[in-house]
Amino acid sequence: MNSKLDIGVLDQSPIRCDGTAAEALHESVRLAKLAEELGYTRYWVAEHHNAQALACTSPEILLGQIAARTSTIRVGSGGVMLSNYSALKVAEQFRVLDALHPGRVELGIGRAAGTNPATAKALAHPRPVNDADRFPEMVSDLLRLLHGESCEKGALAGIRSQPGPCPSKVPEVWLLGATDFSGELAARLGLPFAFADFFGNTPVSGPEVARSYRQRFQPSSYHSTPRIRVALQVLCAPSEAEARFLASSRNLNTARRFIELGDGLRSPDEAVRYPLPDKARKYVDQVASTFIDGDPRQVRDRIIEVADRYQTCEILVVTNCYDFEHRRRSYELVAEACGLRASPGPNAGVTSTAGTP
Repeated sequence: MNSKLDIGVLDQSPIRCDGTAAEALHESVRLAKLAEELGYTRYWVAEHHNAQALACTSPEILLGQIAARTSTIRVGSGGVMLSNYSALKVAEQFRVLDALHPGRVELGIGRAAGTNPATAKALAHPRPVNDADRFPEMVSDLLRLLHGESCEKGALAGIRSQPGPCPSKVPEVWLLGATDFSGELAARLGLPFAFADFFGNTPVSGPEVARSYRQRFQPSSYHSTPRIRVALQVLCAPSEAEARFLASSRNLNTARRFIELGDGLRSPDEAVRYPLPDKARKYVDQVASTFIDGDPRQVRDRIIEVADRYQTCEILVVTNCYDFEHRRRSYELVAEACGLRASPGPNAGVTSTAGTP
């Protein structure tokens, strides 16, 4: 069945090595305004802590600023790392956002801490770190609280989230993940599922996780049918050679698990010459091979190809590079190549052979 691609943005607010976090956050707001003008359907912002090259520590604050400076594009978290917080706090934050921007707010939630174990402990201090095994319970609590229901037992028994009374429509909850765990939980709870293909290490397992999610999906009061959204790492430039050159900054940044790179993304001139040890170079080459870097035609064709493999119409584009003007141009080229419209409807996008989500 032919259908149209729904393309949105997932922004991690990258910081340049010679830039500041304030610049990165202001650039996110500027990019969101541009995305709305170009016809992207939604703008999600990420959560990372103690990440030297990413400024996105508080998605609920950043997306509030973005929503206030845009008018039609949907805004959301990609995502709030629920294990770091209480379900009540997250429910009330997004109830407030929805009250200010009704019908535009989406809540993507993840199980990971979005950081290393030491920083996760610091986020919880002086309380103990939430047990990741309790994540399904926290998701269920969050859903009840968002919908104005009280929880049946435990510390949240009898508590209703505010501000109330609960509106008829609340922020849509998405489960995020890059493994079968989140897909299985989303299927069991009857929730939509966003898969993090942009991590670069799931080119084979990702479509299988999507298939399993669909097969196990149990209709709920939230969704009657399964719904998949896939986030892709993309960099588009007028030529493939330039795209790959600009992408070197992002690719080098993926090697942080092996080497100390200091704060921020390095320039592509420096990144292409950086002396990586063999283990780090092998890892960078492996993950970068799954990213979509190229000229507009190449990028369009690869996006359609991946959408077909996942059998989805919903795509999020992640673009990280050193220079903001190159990042902005990449989104402009993707929008043009994929035929996005300034006032997108539910069928905005390009033709794909994928089935409906």
